[in-house]
Amino acid sequence: MERDPDDLLQPLWRALVVFRVITFGFACFGVWTRWEGIARPSGAILQLAIMGVWTVLSSIGYSQRWGRRNTRVGFVDLIITAGCMYATLLAQPLIDIRGGASVLTSVWAAGPVLALAISRGRDGGLLGAVTISLVLLSLRGVDNAAKALSNVQLLLISGLVVGYAASTLRRAGVRLRAAIAAESATAERLRLSRSIHDGVLQVLAQVQRRGHSIGGEAVELAQLAAEQEVALRSLMSARPVAAAGGLTDLCSQLLPLATTKVDVVVPAVPVLLPSTTADELVAAVKEALSNVRKHAGGEARTWVVVEDLDDHVLVSIRDDGAGTTPAELEQARVDGRLGVSQSIRGRITDLGGTATVRTAPGEGTEWELKVNR
Repeated sequence: MERDPDDLLQPLWRALVVFRVITFGFACFGVWTRWEGIARPSGAILQLAIMGVWTVLSSIGYSQRWGRRNTRVGFVDLIITAGCMYATLLAQPLIDIRGGASVLTSVWAAGPVLALAISRGRDGGLLGAVTISLVLLSLRGVDNAAKALSNVQLLLISGLVVGYAASTLRRAGVRLRAAIAAESATAERLRLSRSIHDGVLQVLAQVQRRGHSIGGEAVELAQLAAEQEVALRSLMSARPVAAAGGLTDLCSQLLPLATTKVDVVVPAVPVLLPSTTADELVAAVKEALSNVRKHAGGEARTWVVVEDLDDHVLVSIRDDGAGTTPAELEQARVDGRLGVSQSIRGRITDLGGTATVRTAPGEGTEWELKVNR
């Protein structure tokens, strides 16, 4: 069998190939033991020949990557297997089959049920089981349906169980590949971070120190170096967005907001929130930072702190700027400046959370944005 290290379903395909070969042997043995009771032995030999050829072809197909990934192979298998079941009529008259004679395909007919269950999951297994069951019941007849009931039950159970197992393995494979990709990305980020720290960041730090000590136009160069240092450090500390079941890591969205005047402090582990909640919370934080740039003064510094408190998440935005008064905030709302009332409070209220502001002239402003999980 062609090996595919990334395919967790490969053991199931290998088991299917073994199943087809063994059950073909059982069918041959069954014909041999019932040889005297077969009405047309030449028809039985022809049927076994067709089954043998298809066993070889299907085994080759399921042993190759193209056969395992092309779901049409399973449907072709289903059609041919149903035809082989009806080919029993070449060996036994229909009246004999309905009188109790065996369908010569025996358990070999369950092959496409398992193939569709592996390739298409639970629904594929159920489709295959129902199809083979209907073929079996049409041969047995309505009067003998009770005798075929146990076979129908086994087909349905096999299709459902194997389909569920295949779907579980497929989802596990997706998660495994995502974990491997994340681990590789983290390792590469750490390698680049070491290189940047040993080279670029040290140069930028030296430019800052020398620029401030020289003075004059060199101060502007030092400021640019400081901004680039913060940008690089933010890039180095950035984490891949953790997405699982519609959840997003809030921290990964807030870390890029760091500048020379904005410090972002987040927990070491991801803070997962529904994607819509995280987006609205980040938008509110950006509006608060925009207000700092507009009203707090050119030298104001800001600290954004994220706290994960189990049942809710708290984001604090504090600056050391000019500050204001609650009356002035209310007057801004009356005058139609809705940055605070709509872009911050409105967003958090719509999320079912609370937005609290504390401010005073000369003492800066602090926002506390709290949202429930």
